[in-house]
This record gives sequence, C-alpha cells and structure tokens, in this order.
Amino acid sequence: MTAAVTLSLYIVRQFAASVIGMLMALSGLVAMFDFIELLRRSASHPDATFGVVSQIAALRLPYVGMQILPFAVLLGGILCFWRLTRSSELIVARASGVSAWEFLFGPMLCAAAFGAVAVALVSPVSSVMLARAERLENAYLQSGGGPLALNGGQLWLRQSDRLLDPQGVAIIHAYDVRLHGKQLTADRVSIFRLDDADRLLTRVEATRATLVRGRWLLDNARTIRPDQLPQPPQQMNLPTDLTVNRVQESFASPDTLSIWALPGFIALLDRSGFSSIRHRLHFQALLALPLLCATMSLVSAGFSMRPARRGGVAKMIGSGVAAGFTLFVVSKLAEEIGQSGALPVVLAAWAPAASGLMLAVALLLHTEDG
Repeated sequence: MTAAVTLSLYIVRQFAASVIGMLMALSGLVAMFDFIELLRRSASHPDATFGVVSQIAALRLPYVGMQILPFAVLLGGILCFWRLTRSSELIVARASGVSAWEFLFGPMLCAAAFGAVAVALVSPVSSVMLARAERLENAYLQSGGGPLALNGGQLWLRQSDRLLDPQGVAIIHAYDVRLHGKQLTADRVSIFRLDDADRLLTRVEATRATLVRGRWLLDNARTIRPDQLPQPPQQMNLPTDLTVNRVQESFASPDTLSIWALPGFIALLDRSGFSSIRHRLHFQALLALPLLCATMSLVSAGFSMRPARRGGVAKMIGSGVAAGFTLFVVSKLAEEIGQSGALPVVLAAWAPAASGLMLAVALLLHTEDG
C-alpha cells in the first residue's frame, strides 16, 4: 500500500467520523426543537399524550437526518480539514508532494457514499416512519380530515377505461369524499367515459360510489349516451387500478414514499390525472443527493485548508459555512420553484448541486494551483 493511499484512508476515516458525529449532533438538535413544537401543539389536544408526541418525534428522526445530511457533511468536513490543517498533517502532506486532489478524492467519494446509502437504504425506512408519524399527527394534532380533506370536499381524477375503448379514459368527479378506515366513499358522482380522441362515449351519474379492491361500486347509476334516453338506475362496477392508499398518498407528502416506489407511483399519478410534479421533483432530488454531499465535502475543504500562520482562519471557516448554507438554501429554493412549474424538474433538482460543484472545484484550483 503506497503512502498516498494510506494517507487517503486516514483522512477518509477522520472525515467519516466527523460527519457522523456532526450528523448525530445536528439531528438531535433539530429533533429536540421539533419535539418542543409538538408539545406546544399538543397543549390544545387532550388526546395527544406525552407518549404520542414522543412517538411522532421519534418517527420523524430518520427524515430529519435525511434533510440535515448535506449540512452535516459541510460542517463535519470543515471540522475535519481544519483539525488536520491545525495539526500540520495536511501541510506536511502537501509539502511532501501529495496534491490536494489526491487526498480529497477519498473524502469526496465518502461523502457521495453517505448520500447513496441515505437514498438507497435510509429513504425507504424514513418514508415508512414518516407516513406513520403523519397519520398520528392527523389523528391527534390536527382538526381537519388529513390528506383527503379536499378542496370543497370534491375529487377529480382520471383513469384508464378499457371496457369501452382500448385507449379510453374515464374522468371522475365526486362530491363529499370521505375516508372511513380503509373505505373511500363519495356522493353525487359523475363519470365521463372518453375514447382515445377525447370524444364523449357515455356519461354515468351515480348517487354514491365506493372504492373497493380493483373497482368502483356505483349505486343508482344512470348511463347516458348521446342522442339516447337515460337508462334506468342500476348497480354498476367500473374497473380501476387505484386503491384507497394510492388516492390518499397522492395528496400526502412525497417524502412518505420510498425511492423504489416513486417511479411506479409517478406513472400511476400520470395515468390517473393527478399532478406528479412534486413526486418527480422529490425523486430527482433524492437522485441528486450523493452529488450534493460530494459538493459539500469539496466546499468544506476549499474553505478550511488555509494554514493558521497566514491568519484569517476564522473568517475563512465562517465563509465556508456561509457558502455551504447558501448552497443548501438555494437547492431548497430551486425545489420550491420547480414545484411551481417555473423550472424543469431535472434542472431544479440537479442545477444547484452541479453549479456548487463547479464553484468548489474552481476554489480548490485557486487555492491549490494559484
């Protein structure tokens, strides 16, 4: 094993320990404030006991860790590189001819690995626990009806309708949507069944619809066709690939879905007429997380490897924290703009991390090569 590889592994160990320690500290701090806020909200809800509030806060902890990870990489990297520079270890390594690019490659890969593990392994666990936390919050801390408390109690959706046409669709409009346990019911339902050219084939009016496994059960349904008299009311079945959970999840936060479930769910939303922009943006943001973490590691190195004898170390470290925090905020702001449709989803998710990486490389080139 060469000296450069040994040095790189040593720096990776120091970097990983600093990042993990910072992640635990920041996650604990954020979770504490979240717990205090939940306690404040529970004061007006007698059913929200201390145990329920504690359970909600604990279930949110993996999600908090996912959100705080890039900033933990930044602060942990600054702490690691500043400590190695202060002890003259990096100074000696660079004086012996080892380029900064050689010993920074390991920490950059380590940061990207942290992001990849978070996306592939932590994200599925986080989504399940966050979904459970949101259900508890809706049950104990909110007065509304949760994600199915729709605007005006109405529901619009679009689904495939292959009974009348292989490429046909059915547009469903319903009032007074209610969720009782695992059963979804709605009153005053109108169904417009169209062919592939969006021509109206039939219209169905029903007094009530119930979503069960694989179909809608329509009560007192009257079928109306162009230039024909309405048919007598009868019971009807309309096949569907929707489920109660999928309808409910379409109004819930995309964070409650695993990255492995997002592609299929996005396709289902598109087929059903729901907007999938939030879910597509969340999916792309998860894919970009390893790149964002790698960028944060380079930003931390660029602002913390200044020798102490040159002075201005505190200013450099403060500038690094400010630059990393700005990049973190810009990435979140780009996601918000992307959700509004003003930016393409891929650009909103990847541009902040890619631009930050280029700026970090430019800073390191200036620092290392003058």
